[in-house]
Amino acid sequence: MTNRISHIKWKCRRGLRELDLLLREMISQHLEKFDSNQLDELEGVLKYDDQSLFDFIFKDEPLGNQSHELFILKFIKTYKKD
Repeated sequence: MTNRISHIKWKCRRGLRELDLLLREMISQHLEKFDSNQLDELEGVLKYDDQSLFDFIFKDEPLGNQSHELFILKFIKTYKKD
């Protein structure tokens, strides 16, 4: 499991600073507590390109995957400062 966690932490490093900060905060608060299903969801979310994630989080543009959108709303978008 620690290899998986390390890999996820590496994938959370993004090219857009806004995403990098949000993901860093989320993993510091939740990553070690996630169960296998939540880790699967997070890995799915991390497959999106930076612009798609940015547009969903900051512009409310849909990703086209409801479970990924709900995961982001629950665990990532909560750290966004308006």
